[in-house]
Amino acid sequence: MPATPTLSDIAAARDALTALDPALARAHAQTPPFEWRLRRGGFEGLFRMIVEQQVSVASAAAIWKRVVDGLDGVVTPEAVLAKDFETLRSFGLSGQKARYGHEIARAHVEGLIDFDHLERLSDEEAVAKLTAIKGVGKWTAETFLMFCEGRLDVFPAGDIALQEAMRWADGAALRPREKEAYLRSEAWRPHRSVAAHLLWGWYGGVKRGEIALEETPPA
Repeated sequence: MPATPTLSDIAAARDALTALDPALARAHAQTPPFEWRLRRGGFEGLFRMIVEQQVSVASAAAIWKRVVDGLDGVVTPEAVLAKDFETLRSFGLSGQKARYGHEIARAHVEGLIDFDHLERLSDEEAVAKLTAIKGVGKWTAETFLMFCEGRLDVFPAGDIALQEAMRWADGAALRPREKEAYLRSEAWRPHRSVAAHLLWGWYGGVKRGEIALEETPPA
């Protein structure tokens, strides 16, 4: 399990980000301190991310519990491959997610990716290996590296919430497209994962009504 960045690590990175890019100052000022959301990594972590996508938090937790119970508490590639699609679907998975579970498990078993030593790869190499697996898109790969591998300089630029928060930060009329968001995030190296957490925190606070957003920053 990678080391989880401490509150002081995150605070220092936030200060560095506002020094690198004053456009983040408002998000920094309005967003309370946050902890790093690190989850279990490896095969189990990626499979769980796939299982939990596009369902509510409550539904995700319930389905994942059924998956773990159905696999007798051992979530490994071999255990998943030992169950056919219909059995996996009986745990609450869609047919597509059941197939993706097999694809991810097979990739590990056949040596196409080594989940046990993924940290040996650079961010770019890891994203390439992950997205080579059917069912694993770029957003999933990047968020996996952030939340399950604890990588500090990854930015999932295709995320709509991040794009909207970037629009607010820059006082822009339109959200940046994915390619534009990647280019914009280059200014935040080597703290892009913290920048993503900050923007998500800011976005969530605004959407929950906890933060009053001024569309145009004060002069």
